[in-house]
Amino acid sequence: QVQLAESGGGLVQAGGSLRLSCAASGSFFSINLMGWYRQAPGKQRELVASITSNGRSNYADSVKGRFTISRDNAKNTVSLQMNSLKPEDIAVYYCNVGSPGWTYWGQGTQVTVSS
Repeated sequence: QVQLAESGGGLVQAGGSLRLSCAASGSFFSINLMGWYRQAPGKQRELVASITSNGRSNYADSVKGRFTISRDNAKNTVSLQMNSLKPEDIAVYYCNVGSPGWTYWGQGTQVTVSS
């Protein structure tokens, strides 16, 4: 079992910044892929950004240049620095971690951007 503790969501004005963090704990040897997804009302969950254990990152086109994903392998944490937030970034953001054969989701954290 893997437990994920997310933090950092909230309300921010357009153009502002937020930082999301996710800490993984439990029984696992290592985590291959860590990432953040989001789900806006009435829409499907989508990948925001992901990062491999060797630091290779991938971003959705809509957040490139504004969001930065990072991870600390020693602490099993992944963070998402979100800058220049827009109203279209409003969603519940979910942490996701996994390795071949397993994947786990966080409970989600709300991000709201006021225009």
